[in-house]
Amino acid sequence: MTDDEVQPPTRRPGGRTARVRAQVLDAVRAELAERGYDGLTVEGVAARAGVHRTTVHRRWRDIGGLLADVLDAAGEDDWRSPDTGSLHGDLVALNREIQDALTVRPSLMEALVAASFRSAPAARAQRQLWEDRYTRCADIVDRAVRRGELPERTDARRLLVAATAPVYHELLLLRSDPDPELPERAAAGAVAAARAGVFAQGRQM
Repeated sequence: MTDDEVQPPTRRPGGRTARVRAQVLDAVRAELAERGYDGLTVEGVAARAGVHRTTVHRRWRDIGGLLADVLDAAGEDDWRSPDTGSLHGDLVALNREIQDALTVRPSLMEALVAASFRSAPAARAQRQLWEDRYTRCADIVDRAVRRGELPERTDARRLLVAATAPVYHELLLLRSDPDPELPERAAAGAVAAARAGVFAQGRQM
């Protein structure tokens, strides 16, 4: 079976199987953060997790399956979007979370983004994770509309992309040094555009 054919496990059993899964995925995160995609091996993951490599091969098959399940597991958490009482405050808080995740060393988020370009299963799982996160973050826009901060029919996805994109661009693409003011600046620009109706549903850009 090739990397492209590997699918993340879909069954979520409890007991010992769940404990083994947690141990293995924790090991993947640690190995990926420390060694990067090129240094990630089934043998290294198995050793760190304290399980036999055949256990890993049997359940996940290869690195692609492991990475896909790490991203799949991220969508099972109870994370919720920030709720500070204002659109600007929520977006600043969200951007700070993103910046922290990208600048902590070692950065698991950064490593997973890089790995998604090398593994088709990981790329698919990451797209699903982004979809999940955007869906959860839509609450930020819904609350702002209810408070009267934004026009009705504001497109949540477009607003969220505009608010967070500068953080990803500076840190992932330009490799800039962390800027403590960036989360606020990016949020402020998106808020101003949203209030002007730039992100109204149906509006052509």
